[in-house]
Amino acid sequence: MRFASTWEARDVLDFTPVHPELVAEVSADTSIDRGGIFRHPTRFQRLRLEVTAEDVAGFGEGRSAAAG
Repeated sequence: MRFASTWEARDVLDFTPVHPELVAEVSADTSIDRGGIFRHPTRFQRLRLEVTAEDVAGFGEGRSAAAG
């Protein structure tokens, strides 16, 4: 998985997966450029305290992975 900081940025941001303890809702779209880099940033919306990490699929997994 690769993430960039700005539109057409050549630098790739570091990505460190962590063990999930909380579930957060984010807004995002699925725009990915030819290099496999997400083109737009995600934005934090809110914590979902009524949902546990075991209730949701991991990033890039599950039937709605592409839809968000």
